[in-house]
Amino acid sequence: MGVGKNKVGRALQKKLPACAFLDGDCLWDADPFVVTDETKAMVLDNISFVLNGLLHCTAYENVVFAWVMHEQEIIDSVLGRLDLWLCSDVVCVTLTADEKTLRERLEKDIAAGLRDSSVIERSLDRARAAASLGTAKVDTSGLTPGEAADRVIALAGHIA
Repeated sequence: MGVGKNKVGRALQKKLPACAFLDGDCLWDADPFVVTDETKAMVLDNISFVLNGLLHCTAYENVVFAWVMHEQEIIDSVLGRLDLWLCSDVVCVTLTADEKTLRERLEKDIAAGLRDSSVIERSLDRARAAASLGTAKVDTSGLTPGEAADRVIALAGHIA
């Protein structure tokens, strides 16, 4: 949280041809927000349904998915539900930011009433956990969303 997933995802959507963007949070937007085994299964079902729909749709050459995935198990669960045979390549990128940048971004959101103050420690904990993922990393500290998107594109081209 606070690394710029959605802003970078939107920038990628503008830069990549025929690109669909999915913010995983939109498929788990509820009040109250409740995390249980049932709701986790529901959101994974929702995500896989929508992503597979996008992968099957010939109108899109690129699909960008953004969601907090700080554990390899989450990434594996999402990927394991997808019809990846439809893809020429899949690139998993973890966006990161240094602690100072994360705090500044999240404090700005807290001041604007977009998040509560508990988000900072949760975000820092998840950032530390995400550092050990077997994914490519792009540090968004000091970058605009467009610059971070360019780094993701360059990285994806290098990996592919």
